[in-house]
Amino acid sequence: MDNGIRDELLGRLAAAVGSVTVAHPTRVAIDGPPAAGKTTLADELAVVLREHGREVVRATIDDFLFPRARRYPRGEYSAEGCYFDAHDYDALNRVLLDPLGPGGDRRFQQAVYDHAGDAVLSPPVATVTADAVLVFDGVFLMRPELVDRWDLRVFVSTTLEKTVDRAVIRERRVSTRTDVERRWRERYIPAQRLYFATARPTDHVDIIVHNDEPQWPVWENRTREGL
Repeated sequence: MDNGIRDELLGRLAAAVGSVTVAHPTRVAIDGPPAAGKTTLADELAVVLREHGREVVRATIDDFLFPRARRYPRGEYSAEGCYFDAHDYDALNRVLLDPLGPGGDRRFQQAVYDHAGDAVLSPPVATVTADAVLVFDGVFLMRPELVDRWDLRVFVSTTLEKTVDRAVIRERRVSTRTDVERRWRERYIPAQRLYFATARPTDHVDIIVHNDEPQWPVWENRTREGL
């Protein structure tokens, strides 16, 4: 394992992206539990890659949710529902990951769900160059439906108890501590345990970022030389 300041980690991740040699856009997965720091890391990496001259598509699993009426057939606090029912993986592959992958036409949509309206969304189709990078963050990205569609796989790890504390702070303006803790302890944390038991995500990733202290991250290189 290596440890260092945040900027050093971002530089190493950008170098890992640059080491990927494919004839289509590089699809980067930033996986990890809720409130582990995935979105922040993905946003920061996108900035660094753009500074290096790469065209970046920034997308997230939250824009591939099913509408609420379809998302909670097992109940709002069901861990199995969180893992099996929440996300539209067929749409994610069809409109984003496959078009940017081998043999794809690079014509894509980066969302299918409208949060404000809780409705299916169909944004305009966009096109990118073969040298572009997709930086995609979200939960459950190493599950069987998705694992083979990434060109670089990063897992952001933190203790599950710490994610509860971060979520309470992050959502304090919209939810009570009691509500947040219930969602995390009954739905999100058990769903992560189910994910680890069934998909074993860290067995499939190239890089693990231990993010308990975001300004002093520790990273573990699984497959990428020079990281």
